[in-house]
Amino acid sequence: MPRRENTPVLETKRLILRRFVDADIEDMFLIYSDEKVNTFLPWFPLQTVEETRDYLHNQIYPEYEKESAYHYAVVHKQINQVIGYVSLCGINVEKGCGELGYGLRQEFWNQGITTEACKAVLERLEKNDFRFITATHDVNNPASGQVMEKLGMTYRYSYDEMWQPKDLNVTFKLYQIDFETI
Repeated sequence: MPRRENTPVLETKRLILRRFVDADIEDMFLIYSDEKVNTFLPWFPLQTVEETRDYLHNQIYPEYEKESAYHYAVVHKQINQVIGYVSLCGINVEKGCGELGYGLRQEFWNQGITTEACKAVLERLEKNDFRFITATHDVNNPASGQVMEKLGMTYRYSYDEMWQPKDLNVTFKLYQIDFETI
């Protein structure tokens, strides 16, 4: 069974992964309001800084009250700004699994930042005795699948889902990384 912890600080060559705080609202708004960044995510882009504050307080902060959670702000060391996020959703402590998700401001795309951040989180999850992690991407977003492959995840299967609230039928590809063989 995985060791339980909640969003410990992680550091890589270029990044600090830490909890979100109220001072991150403006940086968060740049991520969560961007149409292109949010195209392949289930929610609509946020429209105001106040909506971003509500999202932080009502969706992210409750994660930090759980016994086991990983919900990271990705801070670029060079500019000391939050430029993205990495999270583990649907954690099942008994099975030792969860689903990896991520987002990044588009001006930082194609620099290996998402891979670097996710790799740090996966290393921590493996160290904490998680058994496997999954991730999915819309078939129309192959760049996300490339990140999963760079992380050592392998394609397992595809499935269709009606994504709400956008009311879109989406075909997803599911990838998985196993930390131990069963």
